[in-house]
Amino acid sequence: MQTHVKILGWLHVTMGVIDLLIGLAVFGLLSGIGVLSGDVAAFGTLSVVGGFVGTLAIFLALPNFVVGLGLLLDWGGWVLVLAVILGLFNLAKVPWGTAVGIYTFWIAWRVWEGGTR
Repeated sequence: MQTHVKILGWLHVTMGVIDLLIGLAVFGLLSGIGVLSGDVAAFGTLSVVGGFVGTLAIFLALPNFVVGLGLLLDWGGWVLVLAVILGLFNLAKVPWGTAVGIYTFWIAWRVWEGGTR
């Protein structure tokens, strides 16, 4: 079961990286569209919106990093509880987040059923 917990940790770290890359790509895309439009107001507006989305993506990526590191470094049982809560949110990220969320629930069930990690 310890191998599955480590795999789950790496999956959460990967989800955090993907969230971060998506946020940065949206920021770059929106700012680029603003630059290509040639309109100063459009550039400013799209840069602000892109900055907001990028910042939001960073805040959404951080819990995945924390849970992933916690599972990899064996920080304790509270990390698994946090992973289950995060798994609920990851279910909405179809299809990869859904798979990671279901895998999280399965791992948590097996760990809590057996009482060992």
